[in-house]
Amino acid sequence: MAEHVSQTCYSRAIAGLRYTQAPGPLHKRVQQGYTTGARTIASRSVTGLAQTRVTPNALTTTGVSLCLVAAVLVPFEDRHELLFYWLAAVVFVVGSILDILDGALARAGGKSTPFGAFLDSTTDRVGEGAMLAAIGYVFARSGNDVAALFTVLAVAGSFLVPYVRAKAEALGLRGDVGLGSRAERVVVITAGLVLAPWGVLQWAIYLIAVISWITVVQRVLHVRKQLLGGTNVEQR
Repeated sequence: MAEHVSQTCYSRAIAGLRYTQAPGPLHKRVQQGYTTGARTIASRSVTGLAQTRVTPNALTTTGVSLCLVAAVLVPFEDRHELLFYWLAAVVFVVGSILDILDGALARAGGKSTPFGAFLDSTTDRVGEGAMLAAIGYVFARSGNDVAALFTVLAVAGSFLVPYVRAKAEALGLRGDVGLGSRAERVVVITAGLVLAPWGVLQWAIYLIAVISWITVVQRVLHVRKQLLGGTNVEQR
């Protein structure tokens, strides 16, 4: 579920830079802790899988397919709210877990490729965008215009978060700061689906929209701070 580093090349001077990071605030340390833990568990999980013919791209494709299936299930909530919301949550989580395993498999089996990183990053947007679109459809169908509007904002924000990071890293700058990476958004979406029968889904969408846009602003300001601090980049 990690956002991927842009493959765009930048100047040799910038490529040679190394950043030293001081201990950050509590939320950042917690975020780094569970991210490192998740990657460690994923690496151990694919040790045996790395010896097979299963490719990271196969896991990526399976993961995004499951996320799309989960998105299709959501609009059927009008037939059986608890069943379809919970089923969608389970399928969405499994698909998202596979998104962790594909990167771990690539690293463990020495199967990392630029196209694989590109495909993984692209399918992340497809799976998340489809789920948010399905949720927005449910809100629109029920006449909840405010929640539908916030879903649009959530989609735009969730797409901009990795875009800003990729543009920053294309310039040789760090752009991975902020509250709302994909891991957090997946957790909030899943919790919202599980608790949707009790009216929590719209609040989950409100939260995703807010933290996504806060993260975009945090990353833009962080890039600006690095540039004002004297980091020179090549003009594009």
